[in-house]
Amino acid sequence: MTLNVERLTQNVGAIVSDIDLTTECTDSVITGLKAALDEHSVLVFRDQRFEDDSQTAFSARWGTLETTVYKREGDGGVPVANITNVDFRTNEIFPPDHPRLKSNSGNEMWHTDSSFKPVPSYCSMLSGREVPPVGADTQFASCRAAYDALPKAEQFRLRGLVAEHNYGYSRSLVKGYEAPKETLEEVPPVHHAVVRTNPGNGRKNFYTGSHASHIIGWPVEEGRKLLRELVDKATQPEFVYVHNWQPFDFVIWDNRCVLHRGTPYESAKYRRVMHRTTVAGAGPTVNGAGEALAVA
Repeated sequence: MTLNVERLTQNVGAIVSDIDLTTECTDSVITGLKAALDEHSVLVFRDQRFEDDSQTAFSARWGTLETTVYKREGDGGVPVANITNVDFRTNEIFPPDHPRLKSNSGNEMWHTDSSFKPVPSYCSMLSGREVPPVGADTQFASCRAAYDALPKAEQFRLRGLVAEHNYGYSRSLVKGYEAPKETLEEVPPVHHAVVRTNPGNGRKNFYTGSHASHIIGWPVEEGRKLLRELVDKATQPEFVYVHNWQPFDFVIWDNRCVLHRGTPYESAKYRRVMHRTTVAGAGPTVNGAGEALAVA
């Protein structure tokens, strides 16, 4: 079948219509969707009636699935992450001071999923099972378009740099939240190249976000300043797509080159249940000597 792909913004995002991902995914369709993701970085699909089993099966067609990190509520170590303000044990909204809500607020910082793992993720897939009527949008920022817009001298300055990515660091930025020691032990700090290259089309981007703590070999604050500046460059309006969720929207994004964040909503009033699967990447971004790889 021919995919109907329509660009959403000049630099990031496309909507794919007239397809049911739960029933119409031949190998050629998956190949076409992967090519579309390489091109547009974010793919949007409307009215995809996934359940966890069908979402997991579809996601596994793209590669090895990651599992979630330790959670106090007991839903760690599984392929489907429950991004929610609803306690799955009681089906009630978490109270306002619950640690899960404080942890969720970390998703309102610009980040890329799983950059705190030795092999960072390829892409994430998010199913909007229950969405608030207002707020709770997801914003996506293209680090590829922002890299292309940098002066050549600044691009050259970034090449070869390596950053430490640390889940503990990003969660330390969330006021009033302390990450479980079990989670921190599961995901110790890792190193990743600051500039990555898409192996499919050769396009480069910088790789940063809230999990990126500092630049290896630089004074810590100097490195953090650079990493923050890169986030600021990527999140300029011309490089951002804002997704306003409708029930059963399904969004796939390329974690290798896109930052994303959630926006606030009335979490004590409206239910939000989003189920995410994450596909692992192909390998590390640095070699055994800790040097940035040319293609990662």
